[in-house]
Amino acid sequence: MANGTDWVKFMTERVVNYMETPREQRKQSRLEARSMREPWLTRWFGLAPLGLKVWWQGHKKRRLK
Repeated sequence: MANGTDWVKFMTERVVNYMETPREQRKQSRLEARSMREPWLTRWFGLAPLGLKVWWQGHKKRRLK
């Protein structure tokens, strides 16, 4: 039963911390976290889309010459 009480204590601390933090500071920290996150394409598929994009752009340039 200790796990349940630990979880309640943890969640209570999180809620209290959230309530004590000013709204603008919470909003600013959310924006900072979003800006540091990698693009969704890379996060979902790794570097394969980037490699395909670079290859395709090079392929188009060579074809135009």
